[in-house]
Amino acid sequence: MAIAIILVLILVISIIFHFSGPWVLPELASNWKDIDLTIGITLALTGIVFIAVILFTAYAVYRFRYRPDRQASYEPENRKLELWLSGATTVGIVAMLAPGLVVYSDVVTVPEEALEVEVLAKQWTWGFRFPGDDGVLGRAGVSFISGSNPFGLDPKDPAGQDDRLINANQFTLPVDRPVLVKLRSIDVLHDFYIPQIRNKMDAVPGIVSSLWFTPTRIGQFEILCAEYCGVGHYNMRGGLEVASTESFDTWLASQPTFAQSQKVAVTGLSPAAQRGESLAQSQGCLACHGFDNSPLGPSWKGIYGREELMASGERLTVDEAYLAESIRQPAARIVDGYGNVMPPYDLDDNQIADLIAYMREAGGTSSEAVPFGDAAEDLGDSRSHAENSAPETSAQSATSDGATLASSKGCLACHSTGREAMVGPAWGGLAGSERTLVSGETVVADAAYLRRAIVAPSEEIVEGYPPVMPVVPLTAQEVDTLVEYMMSLGGNDEQ
Repeated sequence: MAIAIILVLILVISIIFHFSGPWVLPELASNWKDIDLTIGITLALTGIVFIAVILFTAYAVYRFRYRPDRQASYEPENRKLELWLSGATTVGIVAMLAPGLVVYSDVVTVPEEALEVEVLAKQWTWGFRFPGDDGVLGRAGVSFISGSNPFGLDPKDPAGQDDRLINANQFTLPVDRPVLVKLRSIDVLHDFYIPQIRNKMDAVPGIVSSLWFTPTRIGQFEILCAEYCGVGHYNMRGGLEVASTESFDTWLASQPTFAQSQKVAVTGLSPAAQRGESLAQSQGCLACHGFDNSPLGPSWKGIYGREELMASGERLTVDEAYLAESIRQPAARIVDGYGNVMPPYDLDDNQIADLIAYMREAGGTSSEAVPFGDAAEDLGDSRSHAENSAPETSAQSATSDGATLASSKGCLACHSTGREAMVGPAWGGLAGSERTLVSGETVVADAAYLRRAIVAPSEEIVEGYPPVMPVVPLTAQEVDTLVEYMMSLGGNDEQ
């Protein structure tokens, strides 16, 4: 009797939790309302079966409980009962499958007017490619991928020369226009997922998969990887901004083409550095390092000769000995602000020499960057330095320079220029707002605070965000430019 009562109570609590709990679908922002309907039908049918099974189990426990004055009857078969159960199960399965098949028919029927966009997945970032004026995406393949050609476009294909490349975690789409997303992965299995869009698809190495949807609501949405892809999976996040057609056209026209990217690509590498580049790509080094900034590993830009602060408090200069040790025994001395996530690599001396040559030649030296140890001291002089030595520029020019700098330094991998929080706080509405730190202290995000957050990010961490931001080597002028750009994105908004 007690077991039957407990089963019924579990059923009642489950139903109450379902209708009063927080587990609801996010607001729909695409044309896929039929997917929501299919989910609802499936949930209703499985819910009915769940209730029936629990009630029947409780009834059976009570009705056929042990009594010393009766004996169980032996009935090996009940043809009528088996037919009823088989029939009811068949009807339930058909009721769940039929809506899904109808929706799947729509999923694989792409509108002819759909805008094609390629999403490139790699550990642990996203990249995006749009067709140029010819409306055709150029040919691409893994054999063409290099440090100067991360999307792997065929340099000899004329259709790809005007393709627009977005080598960042954020991109824009026009509202109310069908979009065909073509997915590629250059390393492991990933999954492109935006909860408000509903539709999602795996990015599988070696093939091109696809999905389509029509954005129906202007706004900013978070991109997630819904397939475990390694130690940095939690940080593989991006942003989608849905904008008006006019805003989208303006944004797309400002993105560099493949031909333009090749003009500014790194050239003149020595044979050793070229071997190091190939090794860095094949070993996945550029996923966490590269020459932009990532919360997963120090940037290789200007790394050789740079002074670094270790998690132990030790300071050292990055030279051949330290780099070799960091490759073979990455946990031995970890740069302050980074996690112990890098696996050890069993490379021979020649391979390590090639990698170091690539870091030195492609990344340059740290002579033009603010040294780690001097960053805080130079902070107070940054404004006077900018006022005395920098030429006069308009607000529009400063904003443009700031946007370019934020993209090139990798800031937009973790921060959004809109209101959508990512790994780090959103920049839209940040200036002038009050922020609560993990220490409990409240600060105002004014220009002085923003400078401190850039130069010494681990000193004042905003509550709710992980301490993963690395110290980015920047000149005083670059710090000022970034602060001006962040201030231009608006402020005094409640976040």
